[in-house]
Amino acid sequence: MNLKPWREVAIPHEDVLKGTFQQAEFAADLTQVHNGTASEEYLNPELFYKRTFITEGMRLLLDSVIRRLCGKGGDPVIQLQTAFGGGKTHTMLAVYHLASGKCHVNDLQGIPPLLDAASITELPTARIVVLDGNNLAPNQPRKRGSVTVHTIWGELAWQLGKEAGYEKVRAADVSGTSPGKENLVELILENAPCVILVDELVAYLRQFEDGNKLTGGTFDSNLSFFQALTEALKSVPNAMLLASLPQSEKEAGSNRGVTALKALEHYFARVQAIWKPVGTDESFEIVRRRLFSSINDRVAAENVCRTFADFYIANSADFPRETQESRYFDRLISAYPIHPEVFSRLYEDWSTLENFQRTRGVLKMMAKVIYRLWKDDNKDLLIQPGNLPLYDADVRNEVIYYLPPGWDPVMERDIDGERAETTEIDSKDTRLGSVQASRRSARTIFLGSAPCTANQMARGIEAEQIMLGCVQPGQQTGIFKDALRRLADRLHYLNSGNNRFWFDVRPNLRREMEERKRRFQDAEHVYPEIRTRLQQSLSSGVFAGNHVFVPHNDVPDDFQLRLVVLPPNFAFSRAGENLAVQKAGEYLKNRGDQPRLKQNRLIFLTADMENVSRLKDQVKSVLAWKSIIDDNREMKLNLDQLQARQAQKSLEDAQDVLNRVVKDTYKWLLAPVQEANGKISEIKWESFMVSSSALNLTQEIGKVLKDNEVLILEWAPIHLKNLLSRWFWKDGAVDAGAIDVWHKSCCYLYMPRLKDESVFQRAVSAGASSKDFFGFAYGKEDDKYMGFSCGNATTPIFDNSLLLIEPASAGEYEIKTKSVPVPVDDTTTDTDGGNTTPGGGTTTTNTGHGGGGSTTPTTPENDTPPLPTAPKKKLFYGSLELDPVRAKIDFATIVDEVVQIFTSKHDVKVKISIDIQAESMSGFDENVQRSIRENCNVLRFKSHEFDTGE
Repeated sequence: MNLKPWREVAIPHEDVLKGTFQQAEFAADLTQVHNGTASEEYLNPELFYKRTFITEGMRLLLDSVIRRLCGKGGDPVIQLQTAFGGGKTHTMLAVYHLASGKCHVNDLQGIPPLLDAASITELPTARIVVLDGNNLAPNQPRKRGSVTVHTIWGELAWQLGKEAGYEKVRAADVSGTSPGKENLVELILENAPCVILVDELVAYLRQFEDGNKLTGGTFDSNLSFFQALTEALKSVPNAMLLASLPQSEKEAGSNRGVTALKALEHYFARVQAIWKPVGTDESFEIVRRRLFSSINDRVAAENVCRTFADFYIANSADFPRETQESRYFDRLISAYPIHPEVFSRLYEDWSTLENFQRTRGVLKMMAKVIYRLWKDDNKDLLIQPGNLPLYDADVRNEVIYYLPPGWDPVMERDIDGERAETTEIDSKDTRLGSVQASRRSARTIFLGSAPCTANQMARGIEAEQIMLGCVQPGQQTGIFKDALRRLADRLHYLNSGNNRFWFDVRPNLRREMEERKRRFQDAEHVYPEIRTRLQQSLSSGVFAGNHVFVPHNDVPDDFQLRLVVLPPNFAFSRAGENLAVQKAGEYLKNRGDQPRLKQNRLIFLTADMENVSRLKDQVKSVLAWKSIIDDNREMKLNLDQLQARQAQKSLEDAQDVLNRVVKDTYKWLLAPVQEANGKISEIKWESFMVSSSALNLTQEIGKVLKDNEVLILEWAPIHLKNLLSRWFWKDGAVDAGAIDVWHKSCCYLYMPRLKDESVFQRAVSAGASSKDFFGFAYGKEDDKYMGFSCGNATTPIFDNSLLLIEPASAGEYEIKTKSVPVPVDDTTTDTDGGNTTPGGGTTTTNTGHGGGGSTTPTTPENDTPPLPTAPKKKLFYGSLELDPVRAKIDFATIVDEVVQIFTSKHDVKVKISIDIQAESMSGFDENVQRSIRENCNVLRFKSHEFDTGE
């Protein structure tokens, strides 16, 4: 659907388009109309009704006026009492033009239906009396024709009946006393039908002082007159009084004004009918008629409103609940081309300000807004809060006029204009700038939060209301939410809490926090805080000690595995200069002034270079919030309860963020290694990334080290045998001290890095029961091993005397030292005359009683040594080639049919290696090589390279 912008559908009045409207033109003046000096739109009844929307309250009032003037009922006294600018004078003008008869009632838009409803065909012309409290002077007589009028009842009489009417109250007028009910009844009857319009009555009465009699009478005599007047009007069926009274004591002015207001309310209450004030939705139409000449395409307007309503329903979670009701579409229609949210904020929030007039103030503000938007060729679908051109000086001055001092810097720095933060944010991010998300959000927050009164339950507007004031159909709410988050982080005068946002003339706590952040130095404040966080995150685990930000002389040079955490200024980067490796090298080589011997006992945790600045900034934020809370507690800073809660919540949020940033930053493990292929290589550094999402940092470090075989937690005897064969059983040596092997593995980086001595001991114990790995003994004297054992289930005692013997040599030693039996002839007779045992057996002589004895032969069941039992198979090796097309399927089958049989046994450890060889006759291009290398790095291949094949 092709939606039309508001400027193509609703055309403003000429004076609005040209910017020629005047403030006074929005102020209806009853006296000027009565004297014929008002502007044409107020003076001309037909034009006045054309621009007047007859609200429900006005309809009821006009119906009562029509019936009263025709003597068919109606109320004799109607009190118009609303807030400042609530439309009282405008309503009186409607009655004035209706009753004056200067224009036929059929030409007054909206009046014929009222006459039909009252079954009245013709409305009599009434005499109109206008008593304007601002125009009358209680101590200044007025010349009226041939008479001089002193009091307000003299003015009433002269306007009703000229000189003849005045004569009926002359005596009372001259003496300054009330004329009484009977005189007033007679006066009104002779001049009925009539309408008496009294405006700003309290402004007139509050000028009378206690004990002082003026030419206009006294305070009491004036109150007595209005009491008599209201009673007299009840006796005249075709006469009525409309009086406007202020709604609040503040509008009444002085104490005398408050006293007058209360007295008049008391007297009017006896006979009055209360006028229903203008509703907010009715105000939409009032403003629209005054500002816009016509809606030239109602179908286009309805299409826009329907699209907005459907958009709100489709994104219900992002907008206020009220937008989900079907009647919100009706509100959009009634307010078009202005969004209902604009009116809601002006009538519900801005109207609470003392000097903001509900109707006149809205008209003045919106006229300037529309003029600027029209001039700037604004093509939005509706005029929303986010459209307010606060960058325009006239508009800005208009809105600031109603607010307390101090809003100029707020507007200029945070909200709108070339130098505002919002403009900079939008200009630097095209995603936000394409819809002016930051500026529109800030304008919406300002309109909804700038009016602040003591009666407010909660300051600011919710995020859903901000979305309502910013977003148009087709735009993504996520963009505006992102803008809102940035505003909360950067703006100086924007406050937030409990999903509500508001501007204030005082710099917000965030500004205070940002300024305090500059106080903190890295070495003195920031690094100690990071150290504390890391110490809290690291617990006992695979490491015997965690050494956070300590000098290398404080890291012990012993056989315990230790984690050294480097300060943030020695961060790690896979590219460019690597300060972490340089610093770790110092720890590896030295312990204070002495060289470090147990180099294979150190693992290093270091910060990611790209995140260090973010980490330090977040630490400063936490320290700043802490200082604000501490200063407030010590009365060095004066925060209200809301700000105190906000500061506490901000500290908690900052601490949560800091915990995450610490994990995001300290995510690199560095492990020193050396290769021994023919000769010992230079020290190399392997780097491994630790997952920042892990709940337990120490456990995650252990897992990463284990998975990458940097740290060995379980060691098979075959690996111990290989280590011994390579480094200890050579150059004629066939045995090695177990303790010496363990100690050397702690020193040399080309040897395996075991978690601790218990891993080594378990490997020795597991291998001692087999002849395949090694034999063992407890020392050696000459060529004789003490406590020699080979292949027995005996668990060796792990002490300084324990020797591990090369298995072939252990086997030879076992054979050499094994006892061999002495052969005996079959017919040999022992010296005691005993019989011989056939087959080389022996005869044992037993001695009987008395020295006589007999022999009992003992023959073994098998006269040959038992055959050795075949050793159990403890290792398995297997290899095969896979079809590269079916490799994924075949490998899964191998895992199911072979690997799972092994892994189902609790004491079986399985290791799987994969060899990949690919050959291209034409050679691999650069894209293929780059992709393969990147993927291999991600998948943690131990080695991978491309070769020329030559």
